Amino acid sequence: MRTSAQRDRGKPVPPEGRHPAKAPTPARIAVIGGGPGGLYAAALLKRLDPDREVTVWERNAPDDTFGFGVVLSDETLGGIEHADPVVYAALQEEFVRWDDIDIVRGDTRHTSGGHGFAALSRKRLLAVLHERCRDLGVDLRFRTEAPPAATLATAYDLVIAADGVHSLTREAHPEAFHPTLTSHRCRYIWLAADFAFDAFRFEIAETEHGVMQLHGYPYEAATATTPGASTVIVEMREEVWEAAGFADLDAAASVERCAKLFADALGGRPLRGNNSSWLTFRTVVNAHWSHGNTVLLGDAAHTAHFSIGSGTKLAVEDALALAANLQEQPDIPAALAAYETERRPVVESTQRAARASLQWFEELPTYLGQPPLQFAFNLLTRSRRVTHDNLRLRDAGFTEAVERDFGCPPGTPPMFTPLRLRGLELRNRVVVSPMDMYSAEDGVPGDFHLVHLGARALGGAGLVMTEMVCVSERGRITPGCAGLYTDEQAAAWTRIVDFAHAQAPGTAVGVQLGHSGRKGSTKLMWDGIDEPLPTGNWPLVAPSPLPYTPANQTPHALSVAELPAIREEFTAAARRAAACGFDLLELHCAHGYLLSSFLSPLTNHRTDAYGGSLEARLRFPLEVFDSVREVWPADRPMTVRISATDWADGGNTADDAVAVARAFAAHGADAIDVSTGQVVADERPAYGRSYQTPFADRIRNETSVPVIAVGAISSWDDVNSLLLAGRTDLCALARPHLYDPHWTLHAAAEQSYSGPGAVWPAPYRAGSRRPQTGRTDAPKPRLSLGG
Repeated sequence: MRTSAQRDRGKPVPPEGRHPAKAPTPARIAVIGGGPGGLYAAALLKRLDPDREVTVWERNAPDDTFGFGVVLSDETLGGIEHADPVVYAALQEEFVRWDDIDIVRGDTRHTSGGHGFAALSRKRLLAVLHERCRDLGVDLRFRTEAPPAATLATAYDLVIAADGVHSLTREAHPEAFHPTLTSHRCRYIWLAADFAFDAFRFEIAETEHGVMQLHGYPYEAATATTPGASTVIVEMREEVWEAAGFADLDAAASVERCAKLFADALGGRPLRGNNSSWLTFRTVVNAHWSHGNTVLLGDAAHTAHFSIGSGTKLAVEDALALAANLQEQPDIPAALAAYETERRPVVESTQRAARASLQWFEELPTYLGQPPLQFAFNLLTRSRRVTHDNLRLRDAGFTEAVERDFGCPPGTPPMFTPLRLRGLELRNRVVVSPMDMYSAEDGVPGDFHLVHLGARALGGAGLVMTEMVCVSERGRITPGCAGLYTDEQAAAWTRIVDFAHAQAPGTAVGVQLGHSGRKGSTKLMWDGIDEPLPTGNWPLVAPSPLPYTPANQTPHALSVAELPAIREEFTAAARRAAACGFDLLELHCAHGYLLSSFLSPLTNHRTDAYGGSLEARLRFPLEVFDSVREVWPADRPMTVRISATDWADGGNTADDAVAVARAFAAHGADAIDVSTGQVVADERPAYGRSYQTPFADRIRNETSVPVIAVGAISSWDDVNSLLLAGRTDLCALARPHLYDPHWTLHAAAEQSYSGPGAVWPAPYRAGSRRPQTGRTDAPKPRLSLGG
């Protein structure tokens, strides 16, 4: 539900000369920084109350500006239009608009349309805001260094620190704002060309030194007397920048060199700079945005990578929200709290998208092996804000070409294309992810498991996975965990597998085998996840005697002589699984359980042949894999679930995950199921939509090993997008299948698909259309009379 501030954000503010109904606060406002965000905040606040004293300090001259073009979204423009039609009208006269994005690699160029951009010169944007501020009576102090925020805060009711990414205000009060500044791996330089591109252009140059990329877009339209102008950003990894010799060039030589590198894109024209230098992007995050009566705005509070064009957009939207909350709230502290509450979720979402885009360009070399159309689709959807479904609405022809190139049969969404792993053909790309149910008795799955897994099998997924099935009694996580170490358990699993195969033909059923290691002997999840049992504990084993938390039991460190017995437990369980009729076997080497704890340096402190280097830490998990693979039928696939990062200092990283995936693939793994974390209790995950997907993406595109992506994938649009972009081969979903056991079939119905990739069980076919919820075809009024 939206807040009242969000609902009213589009309402016009009182025009000049009219006071709002509520007593205005604050009366004296200081703004540090004369960029778009600071200027627009000043104009809005002065317009809301002409009696206010609003002063802006800007160290540069009024006609100084850095950068060239500014891109604003329709959403941002809508907010400007409602809040200040004068500014909106002035900007409208300046905008150049275009719809197309060109992706160019070598001699291949693909164009996608329907995107809708609007841009203008940053200098003109500032001039419009200068003029508006002067008209309203804002005191603009150019070529003047602002006093420190702490000094201003004693003389003014409110201090707005819009002093940019290198904010002196933020740096002066780290204990208040708690900033985190993260530098990234690419160098980039802002330049301009004196002609107007006819599209937003991404061009990839594969040079002898490495991969470089150009981001270009028009910001001034060509006229009969002027050629127009475009922003050009050249970007490359730090090591490529150094290898190409840019570190040794001055600014003029760098500009000239960039023009030669991208001569085709520029039509042989030169580039120009404006105090341009090579930069490294920094992501700015602040735990708090205000300190007393001082508040951060724009880049001082947060940054988002230029590849999604959001810096000015966020600053302008910050200004709108701050002005509105100062108008709506009873006092300044309440207004600043409401401003941050409103804006933080929007900013964090944008920063997640920007980070995904930034990382895509950092890892661009890994995608060069993709087919050209898939590469173009991957680039367009890199931030996860553009998806398969909305790209199809923007440019159906382009999207259909990508689908054909992917291998989609006519009329078939990507998620319903089949995939073969060894002798198993999955009829679609949806996996019901392993989910512990904690509902077994003595390790025996009962009627609950039959109904739970049977319902998901009937629901249309290509592969239904069991929960982690424990290979021994002491390998259980909780007393409610299922096992496969007795004949009684095997008979119960056979019943479930037979039901799925008989009642949902074409659905594959996979078993995940694991051992709890140091995370065992705990309560059922709903009684206290990872908390030790009050009574009835069993001894735990691990590679090293390290408890999961201080409250958990310290495990026995396995000796080399004890390892073969553990390996045999996995092998015996695999034999039983084969006899049960499971179609696929997954070895659980993730989430801090036994095999995972061998892999992580945070949980494996051994000094023998099974500890130390990554190669040594892999030794026992690979021995278990080899032993299981030997008894598992040769025509049935095996996958391995890994934690691609420990989300903790000193733990496994994405680089390690690539090496782990390569090792298992070399031993015969048919796919890697890429999860993350849960290895140590003090992890710091970066949650968000599809947040684990980049790890699967990297493994797939660096190693060519098929992968299963998992983690906050919740929509069929996400699944289609990830598959078409080549970021994964299968998508595993957990919570969506708890919410809706027939998630896959409903996804087919919502996409108007019926075919072999999504077969409704005969008794359910009458439900293959969404039920009507009420009359929607009532006659519309013939005549409306204005009041």
